[in-house]
Amino acid sequence: MKGMIKKLRITKFSFPPPVFAVIMLVWVLLSCEAKGDRETLVRYVQAGEAYAQGRFYETALMLNEIKNFPPGLTLRAKAEYFSGDLEKAEKSCRMALKYRPSAFEAKLYLARILREQGKTAEAEQTAEALLADNPQDIRTLRLAAELADQGAKPGEAAALLDKAAELSAECALVMLDRARLRWIAGRGADALEDLGRARAMLPWDTPLLRSIEHLEIRIKEAL
Repeated sequence: MKGMIKKLRITKFSFPPPVFAVIMLVWVLLSCEAKGDRETLVRYVQAGEAYAQGRFYETALMLNEIKNFPPGLTLRAKAEYFSGDLEKAEKSCRMALKYRPSAFEAKLYLARILREQGKTAEAEQTAEALLADNPQDIRTLRLAAELADQGAKPGEAAALLDKAAELSAECALVMLDRARLRWIAGRGADALEDLGRARAMLPWDTPLLRSIEHLEIRIKEAL
């Protein structure tokens, strides 16, 4: 077993990401003793693939029998939310939080659902609790800003968006650094994908945005 772990440590970075993900899934499945656990995990992975392709109704249907697996319940809630079924989405979120009260993603989507349902006060409370646990989450900052704007608190909304903008710039820098490393490693297409994401984080003209655009031009010319 020690030899196997040592081998994985040595070679894990050489696997393409999808291959490594499959290996990790197989490892998790083999470690599950109960057949029900294995079936739940397999269904969760298959539903995740459907969700990534925008097949939200199908995703929710695939996870309909999940009862006590928080990640599956959260994914089902997100699929129901994007399908427009807010009532079921709220129920799935609350069920996920019942089994894992600290589930950040479930709590975030619960706040979004409550806002869509017009339950503004409860949505604000949920957003405040999320920011207390993770004050640098951009998604929560944006949601809190939207709620503040709806509540006629423009000053608070502006302050929250200012903070989100600062964090977006930091994230863009991370993507730019990774793009450079990928380009050096001969992964030009992956580098361009990172640069596209970085650009989306900076919709205003800044020196950082110009650096991103300059590197994009260099990579495209080299491809």
